[in-house]
Amino acid sequence: MNKKAKIIVLHMKELIYTGLIVLLVLLFVLVFLLMFSPGEDSGSARSLYTPGQYTTSLTFQGNVVDVVVTVDDHSITSISLNNLEEAVSVMYPLLEPTLEELSAEILSKQSLDNIQLSENNKYTSMVLLDAIASSLEQAGNISSSDNISGNSLP
Repeated sequence: MNKKAKIIVLHMKELIYTGLIVLLVLLFVLVFLLMFSPGEDSGSARSLYTPGQYTTSLTFQGNVVDVVVTVDDHSITSISLNNLEEAVSVMYPLLEPTLEELSAEILSKQSLDNIQLSENNKYTSMVLLDAIASSLEQAGNISSSDNISGNSLP
């Protein structure tokens, strides 16, 4: 058998460049994995709310209407009106549709930030947003300094 020895010539400069490229690729993969892996400190360990139903009462010409906000650990699950008498719904016909609009927007955003108020029912929206903010304050999400409006009704 005639085996010929093969000679491979490696230049030190090429080895260093190859090693640096491999090191950079490994570093990039490590950073990528750390960024997108779910971690314990990603906010999932800390609850945003204390689960339950929180009620804020509103008085309309002597009639009390409750705005009920239901939350679980991390989200707002529902917003509704309780004790809405027929006299109140007749006197304030925009109350229920306005709450439905606000509720849909708040549930989709899971926040009271940047809620769009309709010009047709601006004051009703402000009253309901204040009541919802008060209920969320009870749930432990926002403090009284983060209150939504601060506007008073005319």
